[in-house]
Amino acid sequence: MCIVIFGDNFSFPEGNAATNRVYTYAKGFIENSLDAYVICFRNDYLVNGKGIVEGIKYFHPINQKERDNSFLIRNWFKLVKYINAIKIIRRINKEDKIDAIITYTKVTATHLFSWLLSRIINAKLIIENSEHPLRYYQTGFIKKIVGNLKLWIELKTFDGILLITQHLIDFYKSKLHNDKKILLVPSTVDPARFTKEKTKNNPFKYIGYFGSINFERDNVDLLINSFSMIQKKIDNIHLVLGGMYSDLEKKMLFDLISSLKIESKVHVLKYLSREEIIQYMIDAHIIVLVRKNDADTNASFPCKLTEYLATGNPVISVKVSEIPKYLTDCQDVFLTEPGDINELSEKLEFVLNNYQFATEVAKKGKELTDSIFNYKFQAKQIIEFIKSV
Repeated sequence: MCIVIFGDNFSFPEGNAATNRVYTYAKGFIENSLDAYVICFRNDYLVNGKGIVEGIKYFHPINQKERDNSFLIRNWFKLVKYINAIKIIRRINKEDKIDAIITYTKVTATHLFSWLLSRIINAKLIIENSEHPLRYYQTGFIKKIVGNLKLWIELKTFDGILLITQHLIDFYKSKLHNDKKILLVPSTVDPARFTKEKTKNNPFKYIGYFGSINFERDNVDLLINSFSMIQKKIDNIHLVLGGMYSDLEKKMLFDLISSLKIESKVHVLKYLSREEIIQYMIDAHIIVLVRKNDADTNASFPCKLTEYLATGNPVISVKVSEIPKYLTDCQDVFLTEPGDINELSEKLEFVLNNYQFATEVAKKGKELTDSIFNYKFQAKQIIEFIKSV
């Protein structure tokens, strides 16, 4: 028996939060004595279109090292990747019987293709969903129709679904007659990746944020403004921001930093590999999660939070989504109200001035990455779930 994770909502082996979730699933399956394969269906151009990372075999069916200048040739390869994916699935199934395909996509065509692949090899189709399925279909008559049609297709073609929050479970229960097809899988993390030593002789202590850098959903402006209020009170404390951002977000980011006159104390990292980002997280004095509180946020769970906890560093987070369901203020994390600049600045100052206490709280937070948020524990639950559906 083996499990294939298939989709275009993640890159592999490097990538974002979705990649981290795929990675922890696959590694968890392997450590529960099950083979795991990852097929990344995105149109990513990589030197190595297939390989093995920590025992996880991965494939990129588009199999192109660089983007061709010809529109026709590019689209030809996008067509060929479907044929390549079928060949890969059949080869895996011949060598190692596939019990289930976990599909991770927002694209209906990719979902239907996943369903077709599962039926070709007589495997179960399991949906992975960490966001509300109608998130991008809230406004406009046509969009709402398309969103509901997309959801209807998914509900008719899956054997099971993995959901990251109770909010999502409640939504799907209202649509399904059989809630035994649903499994709650909270944010997962591999704590072993965060056991590196801190870098010695860092020139300054820093507060870190690592994730998408934007002022909307992940409202990093809240953190920057709060930092500006305490940076003169605390000797030699800096702010380090690491993550992806658009050209517009870059301009907004640097304009805000400049307007607050804190250019010398705020450091925005350029693109780094996953391992480099992990080292920055480990080296941080404090790590902060900021996010707006809205309907979309409540349906999801910020996967980077569990990685923050795994470092063993003090973590400050806003109270959004189901975070307070798992974490308690001043017990295993430090919590603030979303959107409150003053409260966040006060919490930053408190943690910096009471750092010994903060490290004791951080130890309790780290313990959760060995239990409820642990990838191996959750992978075992997924395996049992797949057997049952």
